[in-house]
Amino acid sequence: MPRFLDIHHHAQGMTLEQLAEAHARDVAIQQKYGVNFVRYWYDATDGKIFCLTDAPSREAAAAVHIEAHGVAADEIFEVIEGG
Repeated sequence: MPRFLDIHHHAQGMTLEQLAEAHARDVAIQQKYGVNFVRYWYDATDGKIFCLTDAPSREAAAAVHIEAHGVAADEIFEVIEGG
């Protein structure tokens, strides 16, 4: 299954608790879209969130965020793990 890294550029001021809640909402509906959220990171200094996702498509990965909490990723890249 393809792996995607998405970036949310405008998360300034978000607390770790808010981030965990948003992630929990993603996880709660991910199966509906055939998606698996693998890991996420938060750069509080620059206000960016990075989500690593296994998904059948970019559109499926995006749909989970939109349905779960209404915040679409600004960018989604298909990535291949290196050694």
